[in-house]
Amino acid sequence: MRIGIVCPYDWSVPGGVKQHIQDLSESLVDLGHYVNVLTPTSDEESLPTYATNAGSTIALPYNGSIARIKFDPAAFTRTRNWLREGKFDILHLHEPTSPSPSIIAAWSARGPIVATHHTSNDSMYAVKNMQFLLQPMMEKVIARIAVSPEAKKTMIDHLGGDAVIIPNGVRVKNFQNAQKLSGSDPEKTIVFVGRLDEPRKGIQVLLEAMPKVFDQISGLKLLLVGPGDKEDILKSIDAKYHSQIEFKGFVDHKTKASCYATATVYVAPNLGGESFGIVLLEAMAAGAPVLASDLPAFKRVLDDGKFGQLFKTNDASDLSQSLVSLIQNKTKRDELSALGVIRAQQFDWSVIVRQILDVYESVKSVEGRNVREDFRGQLYGRLTKTGRLDRRRVKNSFLTE
Repeated sequence: MRIGIVCPYDWSVPGGVKQHIQDLSESLVDLGHYVNVLTPTSDEESLPTYATNAGSTIALPYNGSIARIKFDPAAFTRTRNWLREGKFDILHLHEPTSPSPSIIAAWSARGPIVATHHTSNDSMYAVKNMQFLLQPMMEKVIARIAVSPEAKKTMIDHLGGDAVIIPNGVRVKNFQNAQKLSGSDPEKTIVFVGRLDEPRKGIQVLLEAMPKVFDQISGLKLLLVGPGDKEDILKSIDAKYHSQIEFKGFVDHKTKASCYATATVYVAPNLGGESFGIVLLEAMAAGAPVLASDLPAFKRVLDDGKFGQLFKTNDASDLSQSLVSLIQNKTKRDELSALGVIRAQQFDWSVIVRQILDVYESVKSVEGRNVREDFRGQLYGRLTKTGRLDRRRVKNSFLTE
């Protein structure tokens, strides 16, 4: 099968959507499918062989973070050329309502189109205000996937319709048997992975909690993995603790796996805006005991605390108490480590990719033709009688269960 996938965000910037698309693409390739990903990037050298550059990006606030996207005349040209040359059997869009090549591809194509919704956000004002433009595009999408119940609810609230839930996955083989970092004590290392400059990732809550933890457990180190300003972080905690904080910055996948594997405890203090918990699965796949805020998405991944420990969201006191207790209880940590590996295997991409392929096959059987260019999908297309009839036919021909 020839599969065209559209990534809305800068490939060179770490993020959950990009990681999902990368893992999905590689899993499909492993099964013998042809995959090409259209994605913007500010670093073309970072692109894998199966990706096509949609152009450089600009930074815009989106869902509580900063998204680097591409949405300009050049993006329209590159997207349409990619669609013409791809001759795809399936077009798979991610975050199709974001101002990116995803929405451009939806406007520009017709045929067997699938969309995956990742965002969990009750206040997507841009989407509400763009219904006039978005609705004709979404009517051409034959099947919708949501990565979690929260993402499904966000999609229904803002766009209507329905979606099948297929969760994020993790390529367990990329994390299991990872080497521990040299020079770090796996009994005295707390690990955080995420962008340090995103408030919703909860780094400030972690920094507020750590002094009490440092004071009670000697020799402890906090390892921060991800891009962000080191000086800004250090301003948030007393200088006497600075020597116990190590910054790894942006790391490659192999090093990230080693960071997880070194963790005495992996802490996810996120505050909200999470539709899933991919970082939890990565940590568990590497054997790290997980301590996470009790967000609905995290509770679901951890099965209400069976596979990892939970603390009250945005409560530094509860975090510090829970962290000290877990560090001092090696038996509990070993138990969570073993259970976490089992949980991660349930979300391995070898399992998840089969569910997505089932959606592809259903869409192909309904549409009966491959992906092709569609001028009727443009702004003026919905004003023509032919365009309206075509959209009505597509909308009524497939119902996602």
